[in-house]
Amino acid sequence: MAEELVDGRAPRTAPADGSRLLLEPSGHVFGPLSAVADAVLYEGYLLYPYRRSSPKNRARWQFGVLFPKDWVEAGGPVRPGVSGSADSWYQQTECLVRVDRPDAVLRVRVRYLQMQHKEVHDAARRPVESLTCADGTVHLTFEEAVPRAADFTVPLTEGEHGFPVGSPAGTETERLPDGAGRIVRRREEIAASTALVLERLGEDLLRLRVRTAHEGHPADPRAPRDQVLRQALIATHTLLAAEGAEFVSLIDPGTDRQDAARSCRNDFTFPVLGDAPPAEPPADGSVSALLLSSPIILPDHPQVAPESPGDLHDAGEIDEILTLRTMLLTDEEKREARATDPRAAEILDRVDTMPPEVLGRLHGAIRSLKPAAGRTAWWQEGADEGLSPATDTVPVGGVRVGGGSAVRLRPRGRGADAQDMFLAGRTATVAAVFHDVDGSTHLAVTVDDDPAAELHGWYGRFHYFRPDEVEPLGGTDVPDPAAAHLPSTGPTPSEA
Repeated sequence: MAEELVDGRAPRTAPADGSRLLLEPSGHVFGPLSAVADAVLYEGYLLYPYRRSSPKNRARWQFGVLFPKDWVEAGGPVRPGVSGSADSWYQQTECLVRVDRPDAVLRVRVRYLQMQHKEVHDAARRPVESLTCADGTVHLTFEEAVPRAADFTVPLTEGEHGFPVGSPAGTETERLPDGAGRIVRRREEIAASTALVLERLGEDLLRLRVRTAHEGHPADPRAPRDQVLRQALIATHTLLAAEGAEFVSLIDPGTDRQDAARSCRNDFTFPVLGDAPPAEPPADGSVSALLLSSPIILPDHPQVAPESPGDLHDAGEIDEILTLRTMLLTDEEKREARATDPRAAEILDRVDTMPPEVLGRLHGAIRSLKPAAGRTAWWQEGADEGLSPATDTVPVGGVRVGGGSAVRLRPRGRGADAQDMFLAGRTATVAAVFHDVDGSTHLAVTVDDDPAAELHGWYGRFHYFRPDEVEPLGGTDVPDPAAAHLPSTGPTPSEA
């Protein structure tokens, strides 16, 4: 792969097997995936408070990192798994492709970051950790990263293909104003390749394997991780687009393709369907013409919230919280953050100039709630009228269950809370029936052999189970509702 990139894309290079290389002028084919893919690429790149001195920014690059094989295996055998947080020397995606026409083609984009060591020199060209120019601008020695991408296309027919996806070494020098010094940026060579294998499983069904592997060798297999990172592919992930075909979801493959989906092996990455989610759930299996294989586990059709004004490099955190905390950084902290990395400076610029209406949108949004059939929406006045948790009942196995009912707990194995599984088979007493805002129902119970059951009932501290997770005991309906009592609201101030 050549040194310079345009819009994050690699320029033309000759594939190893002579296949045609595809480069869209504007990258429009993968456009619907760009926001999520960029979030994957820069996840954890630099974390709040975005300063070099912060301990959390001294242990970076945790996802999709492909090191030289000799270095990885010097620490013992690699255990494959779908999580991309483990260091490896390769990454393998397997997925299913349903082919609709004989001229179908597959477009592939492999993306990653190449570490770039930014070293600050003073006027005498001596390396220094920090340098302040006459205008007050601070420059810090730090590890940056450059986005790399390789694009190619192959016909969707049985066969094997191979492509180089590495990056060359490089050095650039930037002179600072008034002869104050210079910044030297160095990158080490990355040797890597991607292999594609297409295997026919049925008349219109193929299994696709995309395997990207590091092919370089470390100068020292026992070198520390921070040193070998300069040869690594960082945040490696793969974008796939099909023309005349569709990818089958491995999460929801449909009845007829479940066995084929289980046969797919994904190492250090997992593929999910791209583009926007369908308006209605599919009848039998989900498909899409776009697919993202990410080292960070995602659901099908992942989306970046439209309210988010920009990347904060921490998608597991709440934008509003990070934005407010960043606003509260001191001037000295902001000065260091700006000197640490240009991406930190972009975040500060965005936060410092954020209009109130944009900040307001970060406070929250409701997208999927719908009023339950026959009931007033929970946010409307009067929604709670007619509900009485202590006296309401719900039918379970032909028996009315409510406050005072004796039940045996039978949490479902799949989808049950891990803590609830410890209570399987225990007997309990129902305290109340609660109707949730999404229209579902839960039973509040206390466990009979819990020494603190009476105390929990007094405080109103219960375990919650769905009606299909309990078995009525005694075979009779709920006791007389007049004998039931409301769950305690807790001690009064005088009791506390």
